[in-house]
Amino acid sequence: MPRSITIDGTSLTLESFGQAVHGRVACELGRAARQRVEQGREVIERALAGGAVVYGVNTGFGELAQVRIDPDKLLQLQRNLLLSHAAGVGEPLPDAAVRGMLLLRANTLARGHSGVRPEVIEALLALLNHDVLPVVPSRGSVGASGDLAPLAHLALPLLGHGILRAGNGGATVSAEEGLRRAGLAPLELQAKEGLALINGTQAMTSLLALAALEARRLVKAADLAGALSADALRGSDCAFDPRIHALRPYQGQQASAANLWRLLQGSSIRESHRIGDVRVQDPYSIRCMPQVHGAVRDLLSDVEAKLAIEINAVTDNPLVLELEDTPDAGGALLSGGNFHGEPMALAADILAIALAELGAISERRIEKLTNAAFSGLPPFLVRGAGLDSGFMIAHVTAAALVSENKGLAHPAAIDSIPTSADKEDHVSMGMGAALKLGKVVDNVRWVLAIELAAAAQGIDLLRPLTSSLPLEALHASIRKRIARWDEDREMSPDLAAMEEFLHEDIDPHLQELV
Repeated sequence: MPRSITIDGTSLTLESFGQAVHGRVACELGRAARQRVEQGREVIERALAGGAVVYGVNTGFGELAQVRIDPDKLLQLQRNLLLSHAAGVGEPLPDAAVRGMLLLRANTLARGHSGVRPEVIEALLALLNHDVLPVVPSRGSVGASGDLAPLAHLALPLLGHGILRAGNGGATVSAEEGLRRAGLAPLELQAKEGLALINGTQAMTSLLALAALEARRLVKAADLAGALSADALRGSDCAFDPRIHALRPYQGQQASAANLWRLLQGSSIRESHRIGDVRVQDPYSIRCMPQVHGAVRDLLSDVEAKLAIEINAVTDNPLVLELEDTPDAGGALLSGGNFHGEPMALAADILAIALAELGAISERRIEKLTNAAFSGLPPFLVRGAGLDSGFMIAHVTAAALVSENKGLAHPAAIDSIPTSADKEDHVSMGMGAALKLGKVVDNVRWVLAIELAAAAQGIDLLRPLTSSLPLEALHASIRKRIARWDEDREMSPDLAAMEEFLHEDIDPHLQELV
């Protein structure tokens, strides 16, 4: 992991985003980027000196764009903008999402096309590096003109207003105290700077990037859980033969098939029923794992490609454009619509649909494990079935989560509601899409946690037969956290331990998977 990350507006990756947000790697504004930012600021200053009318610089906002603001009120205009737009409600965004917003907002401003001073970017990075985080309500954005309310709450403490919180669940402090901890004094925003701070897609993009990073782990964890279930159900590895998948060469399908094939090789459970197995074909939830898991992987790759563009994009308005072919013009200020969140909204919606399917097929495998008529194992995976209920209600919990995901997977981006006196007459609902995607991610993690617990129990019920070396290692890790189910006990702590395992400790088992 790098000791620091240089922010220049063009080279941020999803990996470095994760390092800064989760690994707490320090971020700094690059020297060349600082020079570009200074050049962009000069364009704003020249426009003001020349008496030009520029939206958001010396006019009102939205439907009030036709209102010209007197020169002596320009600083108050930017201050009023942040105060009035900090109108969010609801539970605060998690610390990781706020760190991501600070990083992404600093990165887009570092391109030099927003007309801010370098001091504004460095103030955002100071909050990030000192882990003094603005409290940002989660509701209030329709995703155009960008994430206005969340970003206003993000920027408000720079003025000495709003609330800050020490990271990792620390106590809230006043803006004044939080700025002191970050070595900052309140800023007096100059013309255009308030608008540049709030006009963009960084709230929805931060949430989507966090979901994509977690989805990377979940698609591999699904292969692990599916392989353990397949062996516990005495399924066939034939469907994972690479020759099958070479005939339908989707990258994700081939990757999942390769994982499943490798994970099952050397299993004595598989060898015990290779000859004389009366089951000609396994259910789709076993046999078609590469096709379903792989399709999720491919959609995740598409989403990551969009994120690679968005995290280095300039998404506010108006934009400073330097005209290299006419240097004497000194630059131009153009109004556009890069703040519209449609690319991120659609990406969040499609990833939610894909991950919901990952949970849905996992739930079907849990059902097969607990269904004695199919599995040949004791009912509900417990030898004392009747007196003991075993995994009966654990499966019901998985079914409830999968059902909830079906509602959450309804696309948010197909809705739009006009705002700002119908000036902003089509919006993306990207923030809503990203918020519900986060819930889908959490639900899928829980479903996979239940599957891992159930599959490990299934392996125990087949002893003295053993699974493959990697699956036995996985089984041993599970048993370090939860005991074998010999008689009924409180189920919830076991499921919580498995969810924590998936969330924090499963990575060593994922490293050898593609």
